[in-house]
Amino acid sequence: MPTVIHKTRKELEDQRAKLLSEVSMSYDELKSRAAVYSLSMNELMIWHTIEGIDYLLAGES
Repeated sequence: MPTVIHKTRKELEDQRAKLLSEVSMSYDELKSRAAVYSLSMNELMIWHTIEGIDYLLAGES
């Protein structure tokens, strides 16, 4: 049975900010480095998580 996690918009925004601080990069820098395959495995996992968060936040508008 799948697990469903419920988070508020604020919780998602806070998680996104925390992830960016963990890699010490701005969103634009992380996105640019992802585009040229210049991320470590950890940074890439964080990038994919941020993409998912952005998808959820965009769908909430």
